[in-house]
Amino acid sequence: MNINNPIRKAMRDGYGEAIVELAKRNKDIVALTGDLAGSLKLDEFKLRFPDRFFEIGIAEQNMMGIAAGLASTGKIPFVSSFAMFVAGRSWEQLRTAVCYANFNVKIIGSHAGLSNSRDGASHQNLEDFAALRAIPNLIIIAPCDYNETKKAVHEAARIKGPVYIRFNRSETPILTEEKGRFRVGRAETLREGNDLAIISCGAMVYESLVAAQELAKKGIHARVINMHTIKPIDKEAIILAAKETKKIVTVEEHQVNGGLGGAVAEVLSQNSPARLKIIGVKDRFGQSGALGDVMKEYGLTSESIIKEIHDFYWK
Repeated sequence: MNINNPIRKAMRDGYGEAIVELAKRNKDIVALTGDLAGSLKLDEFKLRFPDRFFEIGIAEQNMMGIAAGLASTGKIPFVSSFAMFVAGRSWEQLRTAVCYANFNVKIIGSHAGLSNSRDGASHQNLEDFAALRAIPNLIIIAPCDYNETKKAVHEAARIKGPVYIRFNRSETPILTEEKGRFRVGRAETLREGNDLAIISCGAMVYESLVAAQELAKKGIHARVINMHTIKPIDKEAIILAAKETKKIVTVEEHQVNGGLGGAVAEVLSQNSPARLKIIGVKDRFGQSGALGDVMKEYGLTSESIIKEIHDFYWK
């Protein structure tokens, strides 16, 4: 892992490759999308398995219902669209048609957070963790890079029941190893430190690692934890970090209300109270612009994270 000059690759590429690998071994794997095969990297799947590819069009609520029907016959549907549409527009169908019946449907939410920057608030989902965490039976995963996305998709196919995987549109640094099995609900410590713990997910894991590297130069040694599973969350890792560092900072490309920070706060308040700082989008809608400018505007760059952590640590 090279923090200063990392190799970058889009997480959606990992999804597109993984679903083809799965389909080669399992004839029950099927893919559905809403007019976004190219954006979700499903072109190869469509070419290789045309009888298992379903183009539903811009009818995401209907798509979720179709996926539930396919799952009821023994198929393993992967429902793929922008996170805003599968987690937002289709929320009720996901809740009632899929999760209530505990159907074996995998929901893929791409272009999550602010990464769909040019399309603005209507296409940027900053609320999906909060909206989905309360739905029973649903596992929620936010991988941090291309490798982790591939492994998470393979693991989702092994799990019996609904799984939601969300990732960004853009190319992001590769931080994890290609080999090894992805373990749902088990966080991974990417950097050691006992002054405080940064718990992050998705593309914000890289920004957190950069921030930790710079904070070390200022005498603040931060542990960085990749909390790739939002639900079920790794309570043991959170409690251990609280006991050993006394200060926790969460970083997410999501609203500060109800997301990763909220989940961590629930664990801390009931098990091991510690000082907590939640870094994310502060109760605002997204807006259109170049990705770098948008991330800077919402305080989700390593520079902004460093400042917030520095002020929090020395309070």
